[in-house]
Amino acid sequence: MNKTLFLLVFFPFLFSSCIEERKNTAFETLGKVNSVSVIIDDQLWNGEVGDSIRNKFASPVIGLQDEEPLFTLNQYPVKLLDGFIAKSRNIIVVMKEAKNDFSIKETEPSNRQIIVRFSGRTLKDLIDSIENKAQFISKTIRDSEIKAYQSQIYVNKNGENDVNEQFGIDLKVPVKYKTVLKGKKFLWLKKEIDGGNLSLITYQLPYNRLKDTTNIINSIVKVRDSIGSIYIHGSKKRSKMITETDFTPYLDKMALSDALAYETKGTWNLRYDFMSGPFVNYAFIDKKKKRVLVLEGFCYAPFKGKRDFMLELEAIIKTIKFQ
Repeated sequence: MNKTLFLLVFFPFLFSSCIEERKNTAFETLGKVNSVSVIIDDQLWNGEVGDSIRNKFASPVIGLQDEEPLFTLNQYPVKLLDGFIAKSRNIIVVMKEAKNDFSIKETEPSNRQIIVRFSGRTLKDLIDSIENKAQFISKTIRDSEIKAYQSQIYVNKNGENDVNEQFGIDLKVPVKYKTVLKGKKFLWLKKEIDGGNLSLITYQLPYNRLKDTTNIINSIVKVRDSIGSIYIHGSKKRSKMITETDFTPYLDKMALSDALAYETKGTWNLRYDFMSGPFVNYAFIDKKKKRVLVLEGFCYAPFKGKRDFMLELEAIIKTIKFQ
């Protein structure tokens, strides 16, 4: 069995004892990750207003093979509002009242909580407000979820890890992620979970590798497929990781840690093999060191939801700081 094959194939009985580094007490106190308590009376929830909320906040997550909602919505009547304010991390309150109003409040980081309130005189007023504010609210909640996870990352006492040492960056890597393969300009870390694994890979490219931005998504896919061909193989002959062609990858351009980054989300599979899953890839243009630095997280977790695993990987990558 070759080296990369041994690293990728998993044995379920080895993982039964895998647990988190510590109990994420603060993270779990106010509800499960990516969950939203919707405080709204049944009459509104079961009608057009509820349909609008579900369409906007429970739409499918980008980059996953199977449909999973952006947020898990749990509906409760308005009379229970006070109790849920105390024990839910993300809350959307919708009420039909005498005036139209919208507000969003984020509490202190030590007890991170997002509280959104909609009020409207008519059903149309409520629906219009939800439709107009949904994208902003979704981003605010998701950013808060990432920050909440980042605040709970348990690293080595000195903060050192193989990624920082090899690539000269500052990245918060949880202690459960262990180095499984190291090359001259490539590093693979893996965390075992029940029935699968989460992987974080880092590699460096020449500064001009993504210079042609006319078809940047094609360039990124070619690079990641070449990396998969070299390092990430399966159990069958000639099997290697490739980008799934049946799903068009999602691309976004952003600034992270004062660097330009191309974010790519999509799915991967092993050619000539059976394994597959989602990935999130960040290609950073590091002007100071004249290089392209790529950090990618990918997940193998058959028969499980992938949404929350991918949030974990994204949160880790977004702790990056360039030295």
